[in-house]
Amino acid sequence: MDLPAVTETALELPVNKSEAFATVDSLWTTTANGSVRLRIDDSCPQPAVTVHQLFLECVDKYGSLNAMSSKKDGIWEHVTFLEYYKLSRKAAKSFLKLGLERFHGVGILGFNSPEWFISAVGAVFAGGIATGIYATNSPDACHYIASDCTANIIVVENEKQLEKILQTWEKLPHLKAVVQYKGTLLEKHPNVYMWEEFMELGKDIAEEQLDDIISTQKPNECCVLIYTSGTTGNPKGVMLSHDNITWTAAHASRAGNMIPAEIQQEDIVSYLPLSHIAAQIYDLWTGIKWGEHVFFADPDALKGTLVDTLREAQPTSHMGVPRVWEKIMERIKDVSAQAGVVRRKMLSWAMSVSLERNQRQPRNGEQKPFLTTLADFLVLSKIRKALGFSRCQKHFSGAAPISKETLEFFLGLNITLYEAYGMSETTGPHCMSGPQTHRFQCCGKAVPGCQVKIVNKDGEGNGEICFWGRNVFMGYLNMEDKTREVFDNEGWLHSGDLGVLDDDGFLQVTGRIKELIITAGGENIPPVPIEDAVKRCLPIVSNAVLIGDRRKFVSMLLTLKSTVNPVTLEPMDTLTQEAIRFCHGAGSEATTVSEILGQKDQAIYRAIQEGINKVNKDAVSNAQRIQKWTILLKDFSISGGEMGPTMKIKRHAIIEKYRKEVEAFYRE
Repeated sequence: MDLPAVTETALELPVNKSEAFATVDSLWTTTANGSVRLRIDDSCPQPAVTVHQLFLECVDKYGSLNAMSSKKDGIWEHVTFLEYYKLSRKAAKSFLKLGLERFHGVGILGFNSPEWFISAVGAVFAGGIATGIYATNSPDACHYIASDCTANIIVVENEKQLEKILQTWEKLPHLKAVVQYKGTLLEKHPNVYMWEEFMELGKDIAEEQLDDIISTQKPNECCVLIYTSGTTGNPKGVMLSHDNITWTAAHASRAGNMIPAEIQQEDIVSYLPLSHIAAQIYDLWTGIKWGEHVFFADPDALKGTLVDTLREAQPTSHMGVPRVWEKIMERIKDVSAQAGVVRRKMLSWAMSVSLERNQRQPRNGEQKPFLTTLADFLVLSKIRKALGFSRCQKHFSGAAPISKETLEFFLGLNITLYEAYGMSETTGPHCMSGPQTHRFQCCGKAVPGCQVKIVNKDGEGNGEICFWGRNVFMGYLNMEDKTREVFDNEGWLHSGDLGVLDDDGFLQVTGRIKELIITAGGENIPPVPIEDAVKRCLPIVSNAVLIGDRRKFVSMLLTLKSTVNPVTLEPMDTLTQEAIRFCHGAGSEATTVSEILGQKDQAIYRAIQEGINKVNKDAVSNAQRIQKWTILLKDFSISGGEMGPTMKIKRHAIIEKYRKEVEAFYRE
């Protein structure tokens, strides 16, 4: 749907929801150069600004402070906010020199780096649309995104990523150039530039020419595209406006108690994929808004080097997806298992004391008990130091549900994990936990200026979570039908997630509508609580996936905790120390998955069945009891296709990949 050009009148902000959505069609746009009315809540009447205006304010306040730090040949190199701004303008002029057209994409394909940030900001300054592409994407997946956003330029990290684009360039009629920011070009290709060469291309573009383009930008125009994972079809391009970005960077971060640099400069480590909105809003845009100092981890961060960067950077705030927190937990357990008896008992005592204290709400003015202080001083503070969290005041978890076991484990370390909840379509977090808004197993309250409601509730208050606010996206690029599907007639965005909202406004996410298992008998079963219960009962289990949609009974696919190849991140056959401990407790000497698989180790199969029986005993109905289960050969991974880039499991892909095992459950 093509909308009329933006006028000054169209930018007058409505003061309430009814004015914002006088006509539903004023909301929808499927083209990047379309615009939508701004939504405003008078509790947070922030003026609408563009990304450039946001950055100018940042330079005025924080220009001399370090904005970005990255390692080169083992030495940290720093860039101030003023230098960052100038480099972004320089990149913008080079994009224009290469022929970047208004509202065309600049794809960015690679690991987090200063060049990623500069490319994104420079693309927006030049009137293009910053479009992240996951570094794990196949050539075909890269082609789909580059084609969908009509990318004029793609910025790639290295030769490996360049090769993906070269394979499909001839099918990308809008693509004019590729820029590589690391490594060397093994072979010279037409219209392919190294970063240093690229940054000099625009030197003959006048500053006034760039300023003219910047001055025409409006807060309700698209400037960023976030592509969904595409687990149920082609990825959808989530169009985010300048106002979506700048408003969310200001308000969601403050809801999580991120502190402006004039009070205390926040130090954070960037390592999660910037193509995902959670990392992009937390690392890049919030960093500009509040003057954060971003340290870039090495590309092999998730292969084991992240902790080294954390120890050096000493972040004041840290965000991880649940799988990252789980991996840290498993590593601590493995190290503990190999320690002496005294050390193990000391850790167990300290964590139990800390957990008990943190689960109890302290009264105002109440001092910490002596034992809690002693446990933290003698044991827990040393573990936090080893993890690089000595200075960390806030630890966030987002992008997927996190288990009760993981939350309790970190409470035992005197680390409270603050959950955030939102979608790409809400520019990231819509509900936030923080030091002032925390409740166990809840993802906090709606960010001030945002609204959340539950519709179609059942008898227990469970229903679909719906969103409203200035953080809600413009629409899906080139997909008007998909855009219409997620909005109701009042302009509320329907999340597809199930949740409960308590009387104090705290939200608990309980499942996903599309993930609900509806058995042949018609019973609706949310899989996540059952899967979490199995993992709690069975420490040997890494992943559990409940099966049973339109089936007579539910069954389960299990993977065992195994070590990971440090180079490829492929799951290996060797069990983790925690899994081996479980085996010993069950009377087995197994140390590999293959020694157990196919019922070769009856002791382990009996132990797992006992755990399943315990879970079944607590089931709310017969339909929710697990009737059959099997162990898979390998744990799930990104490379295996069972996990997305943020390490969230892809249910449809798992069911398809292991169709033979699933069908075996239901063979008469």
